Amino acid sequence: MFDAKLRGYIDPPLNRMGKALADLGITANAVTLVGLGFGLAAAAAVAAGQFYTALLFILLNRFADGLDGAIARAAGSTNLGGFYDITFDFIFYGAIPLAFAFVAPEQNALAAAALLFSFYINGSTFLAFATLAQKLGMQTTLRGKKSFYYLGGLAEGFETIGVFVAFCLFPTYFSWVAWTFAAICTLSAISRVFMVRHMVLNHPDPSV
Repeated sequence: MFDAKLRGYIDPPLNRMGKALADLGITANAVTLVGLGFGLAAAAAVAAGQFYTALLFILLNRFADGLDGAIARAAGSTNLGGFYDITFDFIFYGAIPLAFAFVAPEQNALAAAALLFSFYINGSTFLAFATLAQKLGMQTTLRGKKSFYYLGGLAEGFETIGVFVAFCLFPTYFSWVAWTFAAICTLSAISRVFMVRHMVLNHPDPSV
């Protein structure tokens, strides 16, 4: 929900850093892979009960996720880079709730499962529309230049990371926070279905 509003503050410094790294020959794909490593390290730290360490790796993962896009904008984006970016993001988003289920299964497993289900349906509507938008020739730069149409919703990257930070700061409240955010993600998916329906029905292509 807040991702588009934050782009104006986040992109300028990231773009400067991205250009400097691109000039040094560092590729966006390399940074994306490092970011995945940070994300998996965060999940491992959660599973070991090291929540502050996990928080550090979560923040490093998100920094790398922003930086790889900045490098791609400076050096030129690729289809493979876009594939890596979204795939590794989904691995990270799934790994953190799974790790909390692992560290305290009796207290966290059901809430983690509900959260992962909400991520599943939210991601499905997100990626299914990206495919449809490509077919219809739709484009947007509202949330920065992407390799696909990025359709927002109630729960986006900023909100998800805020929840992950809350998980690490208050791990005993994981279930409460997870159930609440699962409901928000589900509402986001439902609202996106209606949003897509409106966009498609009002698209000028009569064959839609």
